[in-house]
Amino acid sequence: MIIGVAGGSGSGKTTVARRLVESFPEPGILQLVCQDAYYRDRAELTHEERQKINYDHPFAFDNDLLLEHLTRLLRREPIQQPIYSFVTHTRLAESIHVRPAKIVVLEGILVLEDSRLRDMCDIKVYVDTDSDERFIRRLKRDIYERGRSIDSVIDQYLGSVRPMHLQFVEPTKRYADVVIPGGGANSVAIGLLLARIKTRLSEIQNLPVESVSGNHG
Repeated sequence: MIIGVAGGSGSGKTTVARRLVESFPEPGILQLVCQDAYYRDRAELTHEERQKINYDHPFAFDNDLLLEHLTRLLRREPIQQPIYSFVTHTRLAESIHVRPAKIVVLEGILVLEDSRLRDMCDIKVYVDTDSDERFIRRLKRDIYERGRSIDSVIDQYLGSVRPMHLQFVEPTKRYADVVIPGGGANSVAIGLLLARIKTRLSEIQNLPVESVSGNHG
């Protein structure tokens, strides 16, 4: 089973995805896969050229590799997930060994944009957060975690993030089975989603719902 969690940059989708995974800490139950790890490797370009790439466009992602890895996880095979550096805009030589799990949580801004990824998702979630709040979250993250300047964050937001969100990200909300307003702070919506996951796990394991562990937090 794959749960796709989409939403705009800074919407809180990563928080939602992590809350789902953290609610089932037992090994082999839930595994998180982030689309951000699958940006195309642009090592052949100069740093200046890489800075000019529109990273909010669907073409920025290596979805072919992501699809291959998801297929392998569904076959109960481990994968070597890429590690992407947002400082150098390149894929690192190292990778992360990811083991298969009963349920994969796939998180990313455009996981519902590609019909191939969308069709693999058993539950499609869209995290819907006000644009001002998303921008503030992104501003803080890019400055403190990625070493960006205020001007560069604003220029990127106005030049690519906002128009790409309106063109590619927000329209995918119509594909969602569940829309979560406000992100990770919406405990009611997350609780309902966790209840559905517990039901699915009980079906997988052929056990009563009450016997499937999971902490709604």
